[in-house]
Amino acid sequence: MSPAPTTPTPAQKDSSQVRQKEMIARHFDRLADAPGTGARSAYTFVPGNLTELLLSFDVLPVLPEINALQSAMRGKTAEYIAMAEKLGHSEDVCTYVKSDVGMMKSGNVGPTGQRLPSPDLLLLSYTGCFTFMKWFELLREEYHCPVAMLHVPYQADGRITDAMRAYVVEQLRTEVIPKLEAITGRAYDEDRLKALLAQSARAEDDLVWVLQSARHVPSPIDAYFGAVYYVGPIFSAFRGTEDAVHYYRELREEIEERIRLGKGPVTPDGEMDRERFRVVVEGPPNWTSFRQFWKMFADEGAVAVASTYSKVGGVYDLGFRHDPDHPLETLAEYCLGCYTNLNLPTRIDLLTRYLSEYLADGFLINSVKSCNSFSAGQLHILREVEARSGRPGGFIESDLVDPRYFSAANIKNRLESYFQMLDQKRLGAAS
Repeated sequence: MSPAPTTPTPAQKDSSQVRQKEMIARHFDRLADAPGTGARSAYTFVPGNLTELLLSFDVLPVLPEINALQSAMRGKTAEYIAMAEKLGHSEDVCTYVKSDVGMMKSGNVGPTGQRLPSPDLLLLSYTGCFTFMKWFELLREEYHCPVAMLHVPYQADGRITDAMRAYVVEQLRTEVIPKLEAITGRAYDEDRLKALLAQSARAEDDLVWVLQSARHVPSPIDAYFGAVYYVGPIFSAFRGTEDAVHYYRELREEIEERIRLGKGPVTPDGEMDRERFRVVVEGPPNWTSFRQFWKMFADEGAVAVASTYSKVGGVYDLGFRHDPDHPLETLAEYCLGCYTNLNLPTRIDLLTRYLSEYLADGFLINSVKSCNSFSAGQLHILREVEARSGRPGGFIESDLVDPRYFSAANIKNRLESYFQMLDQKRLGAAS
């Protein structure tokens, strides 16, 4: 007689994961209720977002990139992209854009299954990605709402000048704040903004500590796949909130305990038994097959100890913190310093530094077909970082949220070959 089937044991979640899930659920509940409560919302982007400024006006942030990646993880983006292409959008257009257009045309139902409100404002922070401007042109045609354009100068020379900072501050004063005042009927409250920025700085301290915990051997975290969850609150709608402060404090305490116990990172199949390879990763992950992609690394005992994607919403580990004593200036500096606004020499310096600081065996580039902000120049980055660091690089290709461009067999073969090469180099060095 066969034994009775057993119910699978639910995955164990850390307290911080539970807190984050509850935070996100409450945020989407507020968005769904906005038409009834009268709450205002602004659509904006992750790099260079002005969350604290929005929250100082009680405006709810909606981030189209986040909606697209969450839809991909729920298997929705294939149909959204097909709809957008049927409407005339090219195969070469950013798949975040096409996913967002398809979601909008399908009723604008967000990743939690609740309808998102139409925006009261499109807040475009242009930080190194030209696609953002075209994306919001499409949304403006659909929603016919005000647009606030914040032009952020590109760090062509690898530094932020006083003139660049002043230029962004002037736009905040004359373009962004007046439009927030107009849609809310409220005056700009600098004291409230300062209080929110102070809480941002506290959360940022703990986030940096968590990311830098990967310097330990074994690393207690995965700083690419795992870091997707860690950076979520601070890169989206929660920076400046008490929720974010509590979340990052709780997360830090959990990682401190993992270090104390000598534990490695959590993977899709549970805790990693043995760390075999330490790698730095450049480029965004693939979202349609995120778990499968992560598992390819975990099965090889490969841990990402640093990544550039986890800095797309702010390179805090270079020392930046939001400064409540200079509220508009610090918002300007934040926008100017996001990873997508850095030039190639700066990105090469950062990757080379990570390889050394995090004791990495090598680095991998995931070149994303439809994301020029990341993929342009990556072959040059590969050659330069190899030459400077002496560490071998690997190159794989996929896409953000289009499942047609994730070839599991091809990626798995390339990763296996790369890790075999790292192993051979290690054996050669030991002999």
